[in-house]
Amino acid sequence: MRNSDTAVPTRSSNRPTVPTRPTEEIARLGKEIYDRNIRTLVEADHHGEVVSIDVDSGSWAIGEDVLEAVNRLRGERHNAINILSERVGYRTLRSFGAGSVRRTV
Repeated sequence: MRNSDTAVPTRSSNRPTVPTRPTEEIARLGKEIYDRNIRTLVEADHHGEVVSIDVDSGSWAIGEDVLEAVNRLRGERHNAINILSERVGYRTLRSFGAGSVRRTV
């Protein structure tokens, strides 16, 4: 085996690869942006889909799942790193166990 076969690919940019804000702050800011700017635009027509929000810019994108939503967001905001994803019409993105996670208000 040659050394080049085991080489780890490097990134060509110096942008961060992990969030630069604490998780709790990303969640708080993302939920504020969602409630203030996005909820009324998406809940009627995109129930159950995922919206990903760049908390630094307020930009957002929607997709069938988290990967699609994040990829769409990063297609427009290449440097988006502090991202919150929410399932439209639900209190949580995922759940374990019994009970409804649908938003009632």
